Amino acid sequence: MKAPAAPVTQDVLTLPRKVETSKPNLIGLTRAQLRDALIEMGTPEKQAKMRVNQLWQWLYHWGERDFAAMTNLAKDYRAKLADHFTIDLPEVVSRQVSDDGTRKYLVRIAGGHEVEVVYIPEEGRGTLCVSSQVGCTLTCSFCHTGTQKLVRNLSAGEIIGQIMLARDDLGEWPEKGQGTGEGGPRLLSNIVLMGMGEPLYNFENVRDAMKIAMDGEGIALGRRRITLSTSGVVPEIARTAQEIGCLLAVSFHATTDEVRDVLVPINKRWNIDTLLAALRDYPKVSNSERITFEYVMLDGVNDSDEDAHRLVKLLDGIPAKVNLIPFNEWPGAPYKRSSNNRIRAFATILMQAGYASPIRTPRGEDIMAACGQLKSATERARKSRAQIAAETGLT
Repeated sequence: MKAPAAPVTQDVLTLPRKVETSKPNLIGLTRAQLRDALIEMGTPEKQAKMRVNQLWQWLYHWGERDFAAMTNLAKDYRAKLADHFTIDLPEVVSRQVSDDGTRKYLVRIAGGHEVEVVYIPEEGRGTLCVSSQVGCTLTCSFCHTGTQKLVRNLSAGEIIGQIMLARDDLGEWPEKGQGTGEGGPRLLSNIVLMGMGEPLYNFENVRDAMKIAMDGEGIALGRRRITLSTSGVVPEIARTAQEIGCLLAVSFHATTDEVRDVLVPINKRWNIDTLLAALRDYPKVSNSERITFEYVMLDGVNDSDEDAHRLVKLLDGIPAKVNLIPFNEWPGAPYKRSSNNRIRAFATILMQAGYASPIRTPRGEDIMAACGQLKSATERARKSRAQIAAETGLT
């Protein structure tokens, strides 16, 4: 078992590159895929289910990476597993800790690409913000990640691996004999798919990774502890309810198609009316409590009283809460954060209409780990404020 990492920022240049191997990686395989892999290796079919259960517990309950330590498996079987498979996580190449305790990990995946992962400690809970793609294809104009081109989707193993490496760093894998689920250690109690990428453009891998995270014999996070954030990929919303069943958040950010077309360009394909029609069915299918509408507050763009009143009308009939997000500025950003008074006035209109509208406290701004700021160093496209403003059409 790995000891928790020391609370210091590591230098990318001092860490060795992991040698990639051609052996199949067990991390990220579903139970069915793991069973098939073991049978192909030579495990008798009658034993396969038992072996899957044993390996699953070692991998996802205890966090074990060494086949030799899996002591309830015969020694020759452990050796055979080591000959055929690897147990590999993405590589942490740097780790930064904010003044407020937020941790940001720069993580290297296959091919040398990098993504960012953020752990946010709060009173009584800890939330991990997970990435689903290298870069992003959506080009939301207020989002730093959106200025980075899409490179590729992450595999299920690379997604669940982010959760596992964070548990490594937090030192929260159970000790032998300790329970799991709600009775186990829960420094990492919640997952939000709000990191780099659009999760619903990588649906199958995200689904498989979240099924692993929710499995009661492993990491055992309940579906209500997982929130998937989408910018509005309408055809996949119903699938999310049916095949994952987690909570849903929507990057909304505007109350007219004219403004949302600029802020969230996917709106040109599925406009506000089309998106809201799909969302009205979501809570019924997944039995979720409410849909969270994420709304970044941009000075003079989407923060007027008129916007707030329009938002109330748009949400009519949808079990919803609205997270108001003070804009987290980044170098070259074409927008400014709304004033505190303007954000409070906006929130008051929503609350008077009966909608919970918490104002998110920015976390990790000093290490560029706040909402909308994630962007891997190796993929960074450096644009001037003027270039970005010209592309968005807002000055």
